[in-house]
Amino acid sequence: MTALAVVPVAYRRRALALLAMTAAVPSAFALAVTLGSTPVPLGEALAALIRSPAAHPAVQEIMWTVRLPRAITAALAGAALAAAGVQMQTLFRNPLAEPYILGVSSGASLGVALVTTGMGGAAGAFTAGLAGLGKASVVVAASAGAAAVLALVLALSRRVHSVVTLLVIGVMVGSASVSVITLLLVYTDPQRAQQFISWGLGSFAGTTWADLALFAPVGLAGLGAALAGVKPLNALLLGESYARTMGVHVRLVRTLTLLVASVLAGAVTAYCGPVAFLGLAVPHVTRLLLGTADHRLLMPGVILLGGATALLCCVATQAPGSGVVLPLNAVTTIVGAPVVVTLLLRSRAARTGLAV
Repeated sequence: MTALAVVPVAYRRRALALLAMTAAVPSAFALAVTLGSTPVPLGEALAALIRSPAAHPAVQEIMWTVRLPRAITAALAGAALAAAGVQMQTLFRNPLAEPYILGVSSGASLGVALVTTGMGGAAGAFTAGLAGLGKASVVVAASAGAAAVLALVLALSRRVHSVVTLLVIGVMVGSASVSVITLLLVYTDPQRAQQFISWGLGSFAGTTWADLALFAPVGLAGLGAALAGVKPLNALLLGESYARTMGVHVRLVRTLTLLVASVLAGAVTAYCGPVAFLGLAVPHVTRLLLGTADHRLLMPGVILLGGATALLCCVATQAPGSGVVLPLNAVTTIVGAPVVVTLLLRSRAARTGLAV
């Protein structure tokens, strides 16, 4: 009788947690479009968004040109990184795994570094520096770098049977890319090096509707693929041997999971820079809030919480009312790390020594 009484409590807790996460997304979105260097009342913001004749033209311009694209970018990027983080942590059975662990972000950064420093051969002829690139060329450079690393990792994954070995290979590829970037920055003009460093701090701002016309479909398709792949991920929770006994084609699932997670992480890096923390931390917080590792609940949960968290970080970077813009990665880490550590320490899993 006691066991039966506990089950509804667990279900209610998960339902309430998912409901709270769902409500957090529009709430955080509202904050993202109303708060900034110049706060805009919610009523005026809504009037501008629906293009009401009573809306002030300047407010309409701010909403449609800056804040709405920025908020959509933040929500999509946060959801994508959180979903990719869950996939990587499950695939490698490692709580420290995150979307960039296989070097996709480092490859994207290397592509941007080559173009920024003007040392990329054909890329150097394409442009003289980041100032003359425009957003599209930065995206192309980042996408090409991420795609190159992804292709290398996928090729190696077909020859590697152990996910641990693949994880080590990914870390080595990322480390090698970072080393090349360091050498490029040492021998380049300080102004160009500073431009690359600024890009590396991450930002949800500056995304246009033209950017979203490509970023949004790729991100939504990746999220759809992540949601569709929750069943084999549940089987992998108990190990690859168990998954095989359940009829899961482990190598195919591994390849598809790597592909989806890398595409999500690569797309975010291309448009927002290498955004830290979200892909690592949000999955852990979601597991604690839901009290389960079942991907049928976990994946929708991380998508919702990832979007809401990124939106709140977007608000924090604008330092509302001050006119100061803070680096995104500084905000995501400084604000988020203490929250995650506190939740982990307060969780029963941490106190009893169980895995989260």
